[in-house]
Order: sequence, then C-alpha cells, then structure tokens
Amino acid sequence: MQLRQVALLVSALCWCTPAAAQDLDRASPESVGMSSAGLRAATDALQTHIDDGDIAGVVAAVARHGKLVYFEALGQRDLEAGDPMPEDAIFRLYSMTRSITSTAVMLLWEEGRFQLDDPIADYLPQFADQRVFLDASAPDLERTRAREGDITVRQLLTHTSGIGSRSSQIYRANAVRLRSISLAEMVDNVAAMPLFEDPGTRFRYGVSTTILGRLVEVWSGQPFEEFLEQRIFEPLGMTDTVFWADDERANRLASVYRPDRDTGQLRPYAIEQVPFTERPPLIEGGVGLLASVTDFLRFSQAFLNRGTLDGTRLLSENTVDLMLQNHVPTRAMPIGGGYMAGSGWGLGFNVILDDGAYSWPVGEGEYWWDGSSGTRFSIDPEHGIVTVIMAAVSPSRGGGFREEWKTLVYGAIEDPGN
Repeated sequence: MQLRQVALLVSALCWCTPAAAQDLDRASPESVGMSSAGLRAATDALQTHIDDGDIAGVVAAVARHGKLVYFEALGQRDLEAGDPMPEDAIFRLYSMTRSITSTAVMLLWEEGRFQLDDPIADYLPQFADQRVFLDASAPDLERTRAREGDITVRQLLTHTSGIGSRSSQIYRANAVRLRSISLAEMVDNVAAMPLFEDPGTRFRYGVSTTILGRLVEVWSGQPFEEFLEQRIFEPLGMTDTVFWADDERANRLASVYRPDRDTGQLRPYAIEQVPFTERPPLIEGGVGLLASVTDFLRFSQAFLNRGTLDGTRLLSENTVDLMLQNHVPTRAMPIGGGYMAGSGWGLGFNVILDDGAYSWPVGEGEYWWDGSSGTRFSIDPEHGIVTVIMAAVSPSRGGGFREEWKTLVYGAIEDPGN
C-alpha cells in the first residue's frame, strides 16, 4: 500500500537578514575529513576553465555533514561590464527547477490532495481525450491514434507521460511553449497536442513538470509562485529563488555566454525572448526559476537531512525516501545512454543505480540533476556531501568544468567514513 503521511505544518523561519538566512555553519575541510589542499586544486581547475574561455565565471560550494567547507566565486558575472562574479550571484536554473516543483507536488501529496496514480484528467479535463502520434520519430498531426491508458501524476513526475520536450520541432512549430503565454495557456497547448507514445511506456524528458506546476495551482488554490514562496522558499530561507530578477537582483544575474562557432570566444547569448529581468507571463515549473548557489545548497541540504533544515521540517522522512526511489517502470528502462543508462528517475531527481555508468565520482544512493546553462547539484548520502556549482554557459558543458570540479572535490575526501 502506498505510504500516506498526515499533513505537516510547515513553519516559517524566523525573520533575519538574507545572508544569515542562507549561510550554513562553516567548518574547515579537515574537520569533516576533507583536504584543504585538495579543494584548492578544484578551485585551480575552475580558474583554468575561466582562463581558457570555457566559462566566464562560476560559483561553487561543498557542504559535508551539514557544514559548509568550500565556497568560491571566480571570474566575471558579465564580461562586457567587467563585473566580478559575486558570491550571491543569481543563475538560471533551467531543469534544476524540476526538483523544486516536484517537492511542491509532494507537499500536497502529504496533505492527501491527490494520489500518485490519479489520472491528471481528473484535475485537468483537457487531457481526457489526448491522442498519440502514429510515429514519434516523425510526428504528424494528421497521423494519430487513440491513446492507451491515462497520464498519471506519477508519470508526470517521472517523465513517462508521453508528453514531449520544449525543444521538439513540432512543439516549436506549433508554439506550444512560449514564455510570453500564461501557464494555463501552455497547459492547454500541451493537451491539444498528441502524445509521442502511450503513458508509462518510455522515458521522454520534456515539459511534464510544467504541467505539475499547474496542478499545484489546482490542488492548492494558489498561484504557483505564491505556493513555492510560502511553502518552500520561506521555510528553507531561500531568499534569492525567484522567477524573475527585478531591482537589485538584476545586478547579480549572471550573463549567459555561448562560444563563437568560428573563434570559440564567449559571446553574449539570449536563450529566451522574454528576459529573466522581466516578470514572464509563463510561470514555469519545468525550467523557469533563478537561484543563488547558497539557496540551492540549503534546498539540497534539507533533502540530505531527509526533509528538515535548521529545525524546520519540510517533508516527512518517509516522503523523502519515496521520492528517491526509482519510479520508472521496467518496460521504460533504461532511460537513456551514457550515464543515463546507469540512472533511474525518482519523484523529481535523477537517482543513480549504477555508478559504473558515470565518468565522474558518485556515491551510493546519490541523486542529482543539472540545468542547460551550466548548473548542477548532487546529494550524496554515502559521504554526507552536497555539491552545487553554477555558471552561465550554453551549451552547458563548458569544457567539462562541472565533471572535473566534482572529481577533484571527491579526490579531496581523506576520510570517506567521517
């Protein structure tokens, strides 16, 4: 039987300054079994990536056993302005938004607002009669068939709904996802498009999590951004996690760069038509949030603590444990090639099933994800480590700066059992 927890009262943290709200207790690396010299090597590698023009700047943090043992801001926030990268820089999270949205969903699950295997058409009736493309590799609106099975909430959480990606050609051609439309309009657009396959039959990374944001509104009776602020950001002291950067936050928003195809030199790159310094009509639970490294470190630490931070309980331990299981059905495994062949998908996170598929070090039971403009977080229960690294580069690889940094961070572990 599915675990069901009683509703949890989420209390807000006491009012304090943003810096105090965000800081974890600091400690020396040696006090938690890590090497200062090893972590300096990780910093040196990031600086080399900056000097080589892979990234303009970066902010990175490591916490072990709840103590902040590493925090570095390097390079520049904006190359044209010559602004150095501040420690409280704000970055576009893109897909890291999904873990936060999924957490919002599970808060409402704990309250009994829905069951994980409920058809989403119970709450969004426009999905009741959605059809399926006859050929997912060449989708044609004139060639569809009846759907077998209903999309469930669990399938939205695990990207097994059959819904497509914001970058798919047919979604782009039909303007399914635009930051200039409302969340309700985008949901209607997705429901009007056929699915790529029947629900539950394949892992297809796409806009399913944005649909979850709309469901949060339906279940809670609140605008999505208000729910996140009241139920996640305020309780966890996440003072710089927002859907747009206005006023002074705009001066801390890291500019995105892309290597020039001919010279390789970093050039400013606008990923979105509606800039992140304006309130977008689309409040997007899939890719819409901005945050600082310190904010996401607090979010990640709450999960490593199995749902609690600084005396505030966000989720029950059983709910966190449930979220970190692989929920992708056997028929839809594996979920991809490369490291994804060693991964499953929980309720909001990539969960590592086979560390041998990874080319960088990971711990047993580790879960993580990243964003398409150079962000990444990982939560490692085996070693008690949280890592968060953020840059602003598209494509996000940036010369492999995230993988090399994490390899060196783990090379700095002197006492694995500390």
